[in-house]
Amino acid sequence: MYRSPESVLRAKSIAIVGASERAPWARLIYRNLRDYGYPGRITLVNPRQKEVFGEACIPSLRDSPEPIEHAMVIVPAVGVAGVLEDAEAAGVTTATIYSAAMGDGPDPASHQRGAWLKDFLGRSRIKVAGPNCMGAYSYHEKIFAYPNNELPRFSAGSVSAVFQSGGTLQFWLRTSADRGLRFSYGITSGNEISFDLADYLNFLVDDPNTRVIALFIEGIRRPAAFMAAAARALEAGKPIVAIKTGATAKSQAAAQSHTGAIGGDYAAYLAMCDRYGIVNCRNLDDMMETALAFDGGRLPKGPRIGFVTTSGGTVDLLYDYAEFEGASMPDYSPATLKGLMPYMQEGIEPKNPLDLGIPGGLKQAAGVCEVVARDPNIDMIAWAAMLPSKAGAWDGVETLQAMVHGTDKPIVGFGRMSYQMTPEAVEAQTQAGFPFLQGLEPTLRALNGLWFHAQRAGRKPAAPPPAPPSDLTPATLDATLTKYGIALPQSREVATAAEAAAAAEQIGYPVVLKIRSADILHKTEAGGVALGLGDRDALLKAAEALTASAKAAYPNAKLDGFLVQEMVSGIEAIVGARADKLYGPMLLVGAGGILVELAKDAALRMLPVTKGDVTAMIDGLKLNKLIAGYRGKPAADRAALEKTVLALAQFYLDHRARIEDIEINPLMVRPQGKGAVAVDVRVIWRDDK
Repeated sequence: MYRSPESVLRAKSIAIVGASERAPWARLIYRNLRDYGYPGRITLVNPRQKEVFGEACIPSLRDSPEPIEHAMVIVPAVGVAGVLEDAEAAGVTTATIYSAAMGDGPDPASHQRGAWLKDFLGRSRIKVAGPNCMGAYSYHEKIFAYPNNELPRFSAGSVSAVFQSGGTLQFWLRTSADRGLRFSYGITSGNEISFDLADYLNFLVDDPNTRVIALFIEGIRRPAAFMAAAARALEAGKPIVAIKTGATAKSQAAAQSHTGAIGGDYAAYLAMCDRYGIVNCRNLDDMMETALAFDGGRLPKGPRIGFVTTSGGTVDLLYDYAEFEGASMPDYSPATLKGLMPYMQEGIEPKNPLDLGIPGGLKQAAGVCEVVARDPNIDMIAWAAMLPSKAGAWDGVETLQAMVHGTDKPIVGFGRMSYQMTPEAVEAQTQAGFPFLQGLEPTLRALNGLWFHAQRAGRKPAAPPPAPPSDLTPATLDATLTKYGIALPQSREVATAAEAAAAAEQIGYPVVLKIRSADILHKTEAGGVALGLGDRDALLKAAEALTASAKAAYPNAKLDGFLVQEMVSGIEAIVGARADKLYGPMLLVGAGGILVELAKDAALRMLPVTKGDVTAMIDGLKLNKLIAGYRGKPAADRAALEKTVLALAQFYLDHRARIEDIEINPLMVRPQGKGAVAVDVRVIWRDDK
């Protein structure tokens, strides 16, 4: 499943093809290797010169007297093919192709080169990083193959980053390094014609120096391999923090079902992150703050944050932001409140978030944080403080160190706003022994990220079994749903309005009348549904109106008659399952009815799910307030809703060989103890059956 990039990132011998004083990238990379102590052999290749950078060079890789493990191909696109043929003949293991126009862009010549490269790789032993990339940093191996001469000066560390945006990597690494992060690898993957995101992720899971992995994702070429590597990272306890582009892109499946529209490409990606414990970040700054929080090396046992500040305004903002971000800030225990009293200024009562008033120095702060850390209601401690900009400005940092050693709970410092850090500030952070984050909302999101990962770390994520064979047909659909425990309303399919009236008499008024047509998926939008029909005359008039509306909305649709159903009332929910083209079978539950896409109050998860998963999905919905009884209204049958969701999830897993998409909208959740009824079931059948 994976190709190892070890000979790219840990190469013991390197050739720079295209070495020239006039080539800025080649010059920078050569200087990085020499100035920062790369211990391996460097071979310079230039067919037009005998000496480059004051060293002898050879005209071709074929002329190397010694084996070369990795070739850095820094030549124009038109010259890449010849270099790779030479590399193959010379026994080179891997190559990094920096050049673009190797299959990307609109130029036909680029497409021809890309086609050649695919063919070459199919018959060659060589594996390729790129093309259209900017190389990589290997800090422990001192291979600085990215054209930037500032980042190699930082010491090696434990955070590794893989970016599909080559230029963005240097800015994220530099900003993060200025904040105190240190790196094992920084990798740009380019067009990924050979090594891809899954390969690099799998490699980093096994890297003993990597503790935290950061990803900039534009697209995932091999989702199954990526998820398998992410599962390995989760089992190994290595957190992945990520940012993905395309959050606002329209789903390609949106035209077929509400489930497809709501659970589109980005929503499915988020569901994948939920299953594999990937902390998806809002922006690059958040990814840095979250990586810093994880770099602290501690995971919480719960979501509850204890805040220690010296500002009433900060406290007020934290109340607002915590609600926006869904962060937990419980009250301090009575013992904690008592322990805090000696530190409080007159007139200020202790609470969470805590306002200490005028700052009292590091000793006071450490003492307060120690009291908060002992609170059984608190899982993480956040102390409002800025790092000093000058050496020696902190008196008594030993008290902070003792406080850190006195608890196993995560501790972070945080600034109310972002601020520039000096090297002296980074050193103070190192001495304190815990990370200092910046910004109130980013701090809350980072701490939430710690808990998100902590709940999943060390576990093997569940994966759906292969789709079993199914003999499901439209004729057996209702009976099969009933067998799984999904309640359906009394209903009759009829061909004419007269037959509809007779069926309504059997079911009992009031009834619902729906147009029947395989060509009309969303009948409400076509004016094809009439509710609450109380007698025969109302039903006959409705039949005539429904037929006219359906013909007007869909002139070419074949109308098969009507569906007569008992009128069911309750709270409207939607439950659906579908196959995402990248990540596999998905389950959706949310607020249903005609406003389903407008409200978009829905939760999406990868299948299979547990009862606990379904409970968490519903807990996070606004719909849950209606189910619980909103503004004096009676509670609905939450247990029946959960049971139906689990039943549909299993039904879809068992029969997805026959159906691509199934949706119940609305699922009417009746009053408590009265059950839930699947009023409208829509199925998209697979074409291959």
